[in-house]
Amino acid sequence: MASKHILIQGGARGLGLALVTQLLEDAATRVSATTRHPENADELKALQARAGEDRLAIVALDITDEASIEQARQDIGERHPRLDLLINCAGLLHDEASGQWPEKRLADIQPEHFAASFAVNATGPALMIKHFSDLMTHGDRAVLASISARVGSISDNGYGGWYGYRASKAAQNQLTRTAAIELARKSRRLICVGLHPGTVDTDLSEPFQKRVPEKQLQTPIQAAKHLLGVVAQLTPEDTGQLFDWAGKKIVP
Repeated sequence: MASKHILIQGGARGLGLALVTQLLEDAATRVSATTRHPENADELKALQARAGEDRLAIVALDITDEASIEQARQDIGERHPRLDLLINCAGLLHDEASGQWPEKRLADIQPEHFAASFAVNATGPALMIKHFSDLMTHGDRAVLASISARVGSISDNGYGGWYGYRASKAAQNQLTRTAAIELARKSRRLICVGLHPGTVDTDLSEPFQKRVPEKQLQTPIQAAKHLLGVVAQLTPEDTGQLFDWAGKKIVP
């Protein structure tokens, strides 16, 4: 059986870590998982110890630093000359250290917080596509996905608020769509999509879970299984679209 080569950007915790865990259940899968600080990625290291370094590589990558992305591309490209799946998982909704929280009002908007949101949620995934897509335009089926959010849908916005997060995810969706058009010219079997995982019990969503019905709050492993199931069903006709965890299209 041919090996599958997969890259999970942001694989050290939360949904990314769950995706790595789930993917390693397939013995034919080889995973590269990125994190800003490999030396602190204890759970990834534990997975690597069980799976073996030949099946799980831990790679340093800072989604806000293009030089770091370029170096990771070089390291991963030397290990795997092609990728079958890339999922961008890093996301920024709030940051206690800088005092960044979703804005409720226009008066709450701060330019530096907007810049941070766009760097992680929009520019970062675009740079990942820029530097890694050449490993995926090999002519066989491949999926390049970025974790997005339903709140990035302009047509679905009925509540307002969360200006920076909504805008940065809407930008990500547009960038995904635009990249999909260009990449289809290089490989018709490369599928470029956004994925909405629903509400997952992670650090990102923890401060906002009180209003979420219990049955709608997924564990990271549950969400990983759902998303990988969606990925498995995607066809080239789906490229450029945004899908939720159940495989339903979301109108941007």
